[in-house]
Formats: sequence, structure tokens, C-alpha cells
Amino acid sequence: MRFKTELRNIRTFSKLVAALNTLEKIAWVRLDDDTVRFTVIPDTGSQVWASLSVDTIFDSYHIQSNEANNTINLELPLGPLQRALKSALNSNHASLRLTKRDGIPMLSMTIHTMTKDAPSAARRNKNNSNNNNNNDDQMGSYNDDNDPFSENSLYQQESLELTMKREREKVITQDIPVRVLHPDTVETIMQPKVREPDVHIMFPPLLQVKAISDRFTKLAITTAASSSSSSRREAQNPKLELSATMHGSLRLRLIADTLDITSVWDSCLENPELDPAVLPVPIEEHPSTKYREAGPDKWATVRVDGKDWSRVLSVGRLEASRVIACFTHEHALILYVYVRRADDDYPGVGAGRGGDDGDDVVTYYVSSINT
Repeated sequence: MRFKTELRNIRTFSKLVAALNTLEKIAWVRLDDDTVRFTVIPDTGSQVWASLSVDTIFDSYHIQSNEANNTINLELPLGPLQRALKSALNSNHASLRLTKRDGIPMLSMTIHTMTKDAPSAARRNKNNSNNNNNNDDQMGSYNDDNDPFSENSLYQQESLELTMKREREKVITQDIPVRVLHPDTVETIMQPKVREPDVHIMFPPLLQVKAISDRFTKLAITTAASSSSSSRREAQNPKLELSATMHGSLRLRLIADTLDITSVWDSCLENPELDPAVLPVPIEEHPSTKYREAGPDKWATVRVDGKDWSRVLSVGRLEASRVIACFTHEHALILYVYVRRADDDYPGVGAGRGGDDGDDVVTYYVSSINT
């Protein structure tokens, strides 16, 4: 079993791991010939299934195992990986390989950076002294007015390069302990099954939604601080109501004992067209078609925990080409975050690889809370 690669897009990789780390400290990582998959399944809260093509974050990629497609399954702590990637952000290049230390499997990250050595004060003083002595000797040797070389002002004398800063390479190695999982162990890990969505809609920028959601959550906690003890207990985990229509509207709402506040994106968002070839039912029988025909007042709604929703929206730090939300009324919200590649231009949806619904997507499964 072998795995070795250069890191190609450290910044995107670092942002992805940071977003996953907000939900859970451990991830299952599946590596094969073509794809890198990250799966996070916390005890409570939203699940994440991220699938990236190898060349999105890796270069000079080599993998070998006895499994089909050279698959390797790892259990990986996200905290140490996030810290290692943070150290590599300003590096010249970094590599990652699977190895062993004292019989323990490790992901070893080697980081190469360039540093500059400042000259010492003693060296600078010595060089300056030597330069002054040389100047005096030269002025004494050429004191003849008829000698053209006696005009020292015509020749600017400079210090030796020894006094300048020198660059040298610094190599840092960080080992991340992992567990190599048996294929039979991971066969039981399956994505949640959700029925066809009632509404699918293009989401506004996630960091914009996160700012409003966090404001609502903090307001609920602050308001309940002076309320009854039962209200305070409920306010520790404020619930937010998310709703969308098939006519381009999205609504974020907070309802509490003394609060009812709403933020609305009114008929300004896009409802992407579905591909009839991949639907399990004819397009005219699909739930989203019925919601569209019902008009702009037909909302699909889910209720989410405010704190968990904030952690989900932290994926907004990734530069996504687009985000599509699928609402299954009173059941679940699925958020598809399509990752933007560093080597592509994105003038708009559908341009370059960013507009293609390929492998580069981070999928969040958010269950609706029953009232």
C-alpha cells in the first residue's frame, strides 16, 4: 500500500478541512485513482460528503493498493491536518505521503519554505572596517594630481556581498496519525436516502446567509437571557426556519416567545432546470413541478438548529462556483457546494469546469427538526 503526492491547491484544501473540522474532529477519507472523498458523520448534526477529483488539490499523484481502483481508506483527525496545511500556506511546495513511525501509520507532510538569514552585527562592523581601511590605502597610493586614477569620487566603492541577507531552504515535516480501515468496515457507510426535493434553488453567497443566520441566533440567545428558565433552556439552541419556492424566493425566519423576524430574498434567485434523463419520474410528475405550478406562495420549509446551521455555512470560506439547495418539505435540506478550481476562470455559471456538475462538490445533509 503506497500513497504519495504533491499538494497542488493548498489554500482550497486548507479551507475545506477547516470547514469540515467545525462539524466533527474525525473524517473518513477514501483515496483512489481518480477521486478524493471526505466523509464526516457526527453523532448529532449535519453530515458531509465531499467528493473532489484528484487534480483539484493534488499533483504528481501516486497511489497503489490491492483493492479495486487502488482504493485506500483512512480515518483521519482533521485538527492536525488543518494545522499542517496552515503551516504550508506560504511554502514553495509541500508533499504528502503515507508512511509508518514506530509501526503507527502516519500521513507525513513535508513543507519546503525559503527563509532569509540576516547578517550579524559583528560581520557588518568588520566588513565596514575593512572597507574603510581599503579606502585609506587607495587614497594614499594615488596622490598624484596627474594620475587619472587618483580621482576616487569617480568610482563608487561597495561592500562585499557577505553583508547581504542570504536565502536558504527550510524543511518542516509534520506527521499526522491515521488508521487504515479495512474495506469491509467502510461498506456500511452510506449516504442518507432522501426523496426527490420539492424545491431546488440557487443559494445566495453562503457568508451572506451565515452573517444573517448568526445575527438571528445571537438575538434569540440575548433576548431569552431575561426570560423564564424554560425559555432560556430552549434559547441555548435556537431554531431557524428556512423556506424556498420554485419562483426564486428564499426566506430565513426566527420565531421565539417574544421574537418573529424574517429576512427574504424575494423572487431574485434562480431555480435551475432539472435533467429529465436522470429523474426517477417524468418531469411533469416531479414534486418541484407541482410546487412551481402552485405559484409563488407555495413554500417548502425545514427547521434547523441555529448553531449547527452556522457550522454548515462555514463552508462559505471556499470559493464555490455555485451552491444549490434542495428542500424536501419538513424532512431535510441538501446543500450542494460546487468547488471552484484554482486553475480555471469563472466568468459565470457554466463556464470552464466550474459550471460542470462533476466530482468537485461538497454535499451537506441537514435534517429538519420536528416541531
